[in-house]
Amino acid sequence: MNERVIANGISVDVQLPCTLAEFLTAQNLFPRGVVVEHNGEAVAPSEFPSRQIHAGDRLEIVKVVAGG
Repeated sequence: MNERVIANGISVDVQLPCTLAEFLTAQNLFPRGVVVEHNGEAVAPSEFPSRQIHAGDRLEIVKVVAGG
């Protein structure tokens, strides 16, 4: 069932039920290359496969960039 979540302030369609890892993959984001806050709570990458996303959830996603 398609629902909406807010990702970085933008409403995004998502197929629910869905884990955070599945959502990131659907958005063409590599789970190991991002830092995620889910409804105001920082999420450890080890939790991505089990963390469920629900309609109306708010996500803040930041890509990790290495450089020097």
